[in-house]
Amino acid sequence: MNNSGEQRFYRKIFNSSDLVYFSGKVEQTDLYIGATRNLSEEAYKSIVRYRQQVEDYIRRQPVFLSSLSPVKPLPDAPLIVKHMCRAAEIAGVGPMAAIAGAISLYVANDLLKYSKELIVENGGDIYIAGTQERTVGIFAGKSRLSGKLGIKVPPEDLPISICTSSATVGHSLSFGKADAVTILSKDACIADAAATAVGNIVKSAGDIEKALKKARNISGVIGALIIIEDRIGAWGKIQMVKL
Repeated sequence: MNNSGEQRFYRKIFNSSDLVYFSGKVEQTDLYIGATRNLSEEAYKSIVRYRQQVEDYIRRQPVFLSSLSPVKPLPDAPLIVKHMCRAAEIAGVGPMAAIAGAISLYVANDLLKYSKELIVENGGDIYIAGTQERTVGIFAGKSRLSGKLGIKVPPEDLPISICTSSATVGHSLSFGKADAVTILSKDACIADAAATAVGNIVKSAGDIEKALKKARNISGVIGALIIIEDRIGAWGKIQMVKL
């Protein structure tokens, strides 16, 4: 989900009292991070590193930025680029559909050297690591279910990525009409790319079952939640709770 400022209040939904929260901002990238201590400087350096890798690569292979279908990476592409391309191939979308998840994952991997408990949120795409149970609220735009449901994540499921795509929130590209399509995966790039792929299918509430079938068939996806207006569908390792 694109990180639009008007949606930032959803960040309050997953605040945890045991963590220190801070922002990491570099141009369009705006991360909200929870760790055992303030790692703003380390986060900034990490964001700059991975943004630079992706930006430099786009200049070499411009189709990587614009394609809505999978792209084969150049043999010497950076690891983050190859990871995005692999996830895009699995989900059947363009590689930039995985950018938010990729940045959250790669920054998180850097910060885990300093904090074993970690939450990295990037425009609704969340990476969680540690040993504590967490609950992530689902923001679904104008749906009456928005902010009323959460996904409980037990410690044994960590680390995990929870990525959300929406046709009614933010500026991310979606060909569907879902208020929220949330995907769980151990792989943040797959979670992000799959959220786009599944979201593209949901044109009406009647498409929920078809979209959940799509989620089941994407390798690496372990759970999916779809909200469109007042309808909801879920599959897989989803523990829903009321907020």
